[in-house]
Amino acid sequence: MWFQSFVDHVLRRPIQATGQVSTELAPVGAAPKVKSAPKEGLRFYLNFFMRDKPAFGGIVIIALFLIWGALEALMQELASLLNHPAYGWLLLPSDPFTLTFNLKLEGPSLKDFPYFLFGTNQNGQSELSRLLYAAPHDVEAPIIVVGSAVIIGMFLGTAAGYFGGWTDEVIMRLTDAFLSLPALILAITVGVLLGSSVVGGFGAILLALMVVWWPVYTRFFRAQALSIRDRGYVESSKLSGSGSLRILIRHIIPNSIDPIIAYMTLDFGTVILFLSSLAFLGVGVTITYPEWGAESSLGLTFFPEYWWYAIIPGIVIAIIVIVFTLVGDRLQDLISGRINY
Repeated sequence: MWFQSFVDHVLRRPIQATGQVSTELAPVGAAPKVKSAPKEGLRFYLNFFMRDKPAFGGIVIIALFLIWGALEALMQELASLLNHPAYGWLLLPSDPFTLTFNLKLEGPSLKDFPYFLFGTNQNGQSELSRLLYAAPHDVEAPIIVVGSAVIIGMFLGTAAGYFGGWTDEVIMRLTDAFLSLPALILAITVGVLLGSSVVGGFGAILLALMVVWWPVYTRFFRAQALSIRDRGYVESSKLSGSGSLRILIRHIIPNSIDPIIAYMTLDFGTVILFLSSLAFLGVGVTITYPEWGAESSLGLTFFPEYWWYAIIPGIVIAIIVIVFTLVGDRLQDLISGRINY
């Protein structure tokens, strides 16, 4: 029941919007009809983004990115379950692992479309195929990392802000300890330490990012809890006999989540950028699975003569990060009420 009320609150957040006066002719003496734009729910958000062309374009790119990543991940999982690797690249222009040295370092072109669209690497493998094959990791990473950070930050931050005292002191000193270390350096350290364990590879990068990502969300939720805990409806809930856990679940957390939604969208792009940076540096990279950052790093050996090998993966990373930032920024303005239509 509490979870349903939490979801309802997120989806039905009231946002002020300007009314729209109908241009239809009204009978003489009658007041003009006013058609108010929806002020809450998913319909409001969809209407707004449909009017904002750059943000709508960003949503389309994000949707294609997420859909492709999920579809390709499904194919790769199917290939693993059936022990038939070819299923993993069934939807791709070519096998991303087959060595074709007679086609090595071919420049981008429309020849044999789409095989050479992004050129080939030093092994004659299609860069387009390798980037598409690597997409599931870049979809999975932000969902897992940001999701875990929100869950950890939600419980630690709201507990610190609501209870205060020694609870706040312990949690925030732990948070400050993690924030005092550069996130990328800490992630590299954790990734290298875990790289030789059974976790290894992509799992090591995920755990490394999960370790460094939660402190910011803990601070966000604490700040929200501090601003909410003394409001009238919380005091009324206390007077009615509600316990602390019930108040946290029914009032503090649902009313704290709205500003976090926009930051989560922004953070998706940041996680992808961190993942690519770690892969670029060789942390958690394996030869059995291409990574966008690793592809760009390998291409530096042949730069600038064979520029596409290093530049095109970087452009793909930049586009995805920019569209997440654009949509997150517009969503942040919308939720905070700084803009309306």
